[in-house]
Amino acid sequence: MHYELKLTHMDKSELKVNAIKDGTVIDHIPAKDLFEVIKILNLEKVDNQVTFGTNLDSKKLGKKAIIKVSDKFFKDTEINKIALIAPKANLNIIKNYEVIEKRPVELPSTIKGICKCMNPKCITNSEPMSTKFDVISKEPPALRCFYCGKVTDREHFVII
Repeated sequence: MHYELKLTHMDKSELKVNAIKDGTVIDHIPAKDLFEVIKILNLEKVDNQVTFGTNLDSKKLGKKAIIKVSDKFFKDTEINKIALIAPKANLNIIKNYEVIEKRPVELPSTIKGICKCMNPKCITNSEPMSTKFDVISKEPPALRCFYCGKVTDREHFVII
């Protein structure tokens, strides 16, 4: 069986990615963190159109990733998850093919119910209760458990 691949000429500086009518673009994700962001947002389970690119050139990061999600506008808890993994990411809100809002993700001073305490003796790991952390550093992200005081850094986040 013989397959033929036809390529059309395209300027190498031109990137062809379909625009989305309505939805969210997450830009300036460190390339190494792309699939973790996809996982924590459960994007592999949505029916919406999801487009992503990785290892794209970036003056800010060297190499970056980008995610476009049609007809999806993220809740604050989802934005907080993004900020834990990719604190320099930007959100672009798209309506009718136009960027109506562009803003960086930002961690609030307190995070509730999205991250697990790494202290196995913490009450949140043995009782049916929500976790709560004070954000002690936004860049790089670090959290202090409200209940046991254990500090968790970016390398040890377990997002729930």
